[in-house]
Formats: sequence, C-alpha cells, structure tokens
Amino acid sequence: MTLLTWIALPLTLLVYVGTKVLYKKYKSMLVSPILLAPILLIGILLVTNGSYDHYKQGASAISFMLGPATVAFAVPMFKYFDLLKKHRVEISLSVGLGTFAAMISSMLLALVFHLQSTLVHSLIPRSVTIPIAVNVSQTLGGDPNITIMFVIITGVVGCMVAPKLIKLLALHSSLARGLLLGVASHGTGTARAFEFGKIEGTFSSLGMIVAALLTMLFANMLLPTIFA
Repeated sequence: MTLLTWIALPLTLLVYVGTKVLYKKYKSMLVSPILLAPILLIGILLVTNGSYDHYKQGASAISFMLGPATVAFAVPMFKYFDLLKKHRVEISLSVGLGTFAAMISSMLLALVFHLQSTLVHSLIPRSVTIPIAVNVSQTLGGDPNITIMFVIITGVVGCMVAPKLIKLLALHSSLARGLLLGVASHGTGTARAFEFGKIEGTFSSLGMIVAALLTMLFANMLLPTIFA
C-alpha cells in the first residue's frame, strides 16, 4: 500500500469539510462540496502525480457509504408520514411525470447530438442518485464513470437553477419546492431542499427515492426493448 492509499480517506474528508465551510459562508453552488471537492482532489492528484487507483483503494469506504447515506434520506419521512399520505396523488403524478420527462429529455438530447449508444445509456439515469444511477447505467450497457459525471453535473445545475425558478414562479408550496429539487437534482437537490425547511427536505427525499425506483423499473423493463 502506498502513502496515497493511506491518506486518501482523511484527505477526502478534509477537502470535503473545507468546501462545506466555504459553501456555508458564500451559499454558492460554485463552491459546493459536490462541485469543488472533486476538482480540488483531481488537482492534487495531478500536481503530485498520484495514481487514481491508489486513491480509489484508500477512499473506497466513501463509495461504500453512498448506499446507506441515500437510505438515510428516508428517515424524515417517518415523521411526516401523515402529510405525505395526504398528498399521495400529487406526489405520484409529479414524480411520475418528472421522471418520465427526465429520461425522455436525455434520449432526445442523445438523438439531436447523435451520441454513441454507450453515451446514451450513460446519460439516461442522470437525474437519480449515484448508487442507483450506476446500477441502471450498467444494466443498459453504459459507462458508470460517465454516468457519475452526468449525475454530478445534473445535481449542480439543478441546484443553481431551481431556487431561481422557485422565485420566478413564486412557489410557496413546500410540496412543490421539495419535489422540484428532489426529482430534478436527486441527493444534491434534497440537501438543498433541507435548507428551505424540514418539510421541503422530506418531500424532496420521497421524490428522489420514488424517481430512482421508477427509473430502475423503466430501465429494466422498457429501455432494453427500445434499444434492441
């Protein structure tokens, strides 16, 4: 094991905490951990001529925790279960249409730019959280690494645009704001939704989880037939 392997995990955590402090101070997605932390880590590897394989080996615990971290978003839903049940129809329609629109827009984008099939399959699950997006990408024959890049870009852009859209449309509904962020920007959007309030964060968590399940269902049952 190399030195990089040993320090990969603490280095990643240090960079994350540092970017988190910057984000809390400036409240800009340009310095958010999901965008700035990877850029800084890549820069460190390039400057030190470090091996990505050695870094990945040392920081593998973070990848392992992605699944449990995603599941943890479901915890607030127990507290507001009655509220979620009350709006089940609105939630079902909004998440269903939003998920369908996200996948269709990805396919249309691929057709317009004549992307290769691998890129198309990697692009389709861009609007769901990383652990599920990677699974869907592999199922379709895409490249998980490209998918992760698309997911991060979608999350960052969504979190930059959504607050402005919420203000422009004068959305005062916690339901609308939460679902908008959760369905459009997955985990990144959900974290942003909790900044609006706990109820927004709860709706966003549910939207993100249901959107991910619908994407998996659509990808496994329908997309293989479409791309056959």
